[in-house]
Amino acid sequence: MENVKFMATRLRKSRKQRGSRYCGWGQVGQHRQSGARGGVGGAGKHKHFWIRTVIEEPDHFGHDSFNSIKPRIVRKWVDVGQLDSLFARHGSLIDNSKAFLDLTSLGYDKLLGGGKMGGAIGIKVAQFSASAKHKIESAGGEIFSNEDQTK
Repeated sequence: MENVKFMATRLRKSRKQRGSRYCGWGQVGQHRQSGARGGVGGAGKHKHFWIRTVIEEPDHFGHDSFNSIKPRIVRKWVDVGQLDSLFARHGSLIDNSKAFLDLTSLGYDKLLGGGKMGGAIGIKVAQFSASAKHKIESAGGEIFSNEDQTK
């Protein structure tokens, strides 16, 4: 090996500064964590690192115009197989003794196509799946959505 000389540990600056409060790094907060670099990660993208955001990631803020900001959230739903028991408790008969069930007044947002249906029922609901519509219409019933309230 070559003749390499190392500095003795006892002569190093870090050894000489032991016991001093900041070890040569100035006032409080210097050489600590991430304050000197403006924060960790994406901090400051809307404030002190704005020009960097505009140049490097111009589409970082905002939203895609094809996706709505407030998506339509289905909070409560019911299957086609549960309609007979719901009709027994909350259903009504309208002109010409047609069975009718208003799911919107019961608090249901969407009708799904699970299960089998017993008889023909007219259903009023805000949203419904394609399989639910097919099952109700094949049983002889019909769906009134909130958009079709003119019927």
